[in-house]
Amino acid sequence: MSGRGAERILDLIEWLASRSEAVSLAEVVQALALPKSSTLLLLRTLVEARYVTRQTDGRYLLIRLPGEPSEANSGWGTILRVAEPILRETVAAIEETGFIAVLTDDRQVRYLNKILPMREIRYDRDIATQRVAHYVASGLMLLSGLTDQELETYLGRSIPTEDDPDAIAERVSAGRLEGYVANLYGRVEGAAGVAAPIRDPDGRIVAVVNISGPRERIANNLDRVTEATVEAARRASEELSRRIFKNGKTHGRN
Repeated sequence: MSGRGAERILDLIEWLASRSEAVSLAEVVQALALPKSSTLLLLRTLVEARYVTRQTDGRYLLIRLPGEPSEANSGWGTILRVAEPILRETVAAIEETGFIAVLTDDRQVRYLNKILPMREIRYDRDIATQRVAHYVASGLMLLSGLTDQELETYLGRSIPTEDDPDAIAERVSAGRLEGYVANLYGRVEGAAGVAAPIRDPDGRIVAVVNISGPRERIANNLDRVTEATVEAARRASEELSRRIFKNGKTHGRN
């Protein structure tokens, strides 16, 4: 795309983001003073990229901004910007280490950030290394967001032979039911953690809040840590939905 074309499509996205309702091709042409043929091409480009949906009446509606999550785009940058301030507050209050984690396409856990508490003895982890999903609280919570078929595929292909698929499925089911996963005996000796889901407006799990620390300390304060983790995830979910819905936009699966 030429420099002028890139400028036009950015102008179009900004204008659509300021609209509270779907707009017609004629309205866009008039507002931006663009040729009809060029405007139609720009709109089609945005529809194909799933930034815009074309409704049955022929009008166009912006459904997400660049960086925001969708079925085709994980939107990790937006999730991190939304969730990190909330996580920082939670870490300061609970005095344990906090993470935002997501599930990659190959079903590994990726940590987007790490916030350490201001205390001498604290849990740390190398977030450059991805984790096997069912080995950590974050991964078990993220797996609970898969469909039954997707989870079955994961259990059939992605776990070492020494791991029990039925036991993993049971823990994932418990996470779905309870709305969080507490893992007091993780892969790192002496560490424990709790994870709760960040959901998009459609209820899909797009990330998790994870609070981790020394096992004894987490176990002795499990109710408090769990409550703080769940509340942080709830607030992050609300803020993500507010961001997606602002300016009257709707969010759906198109």
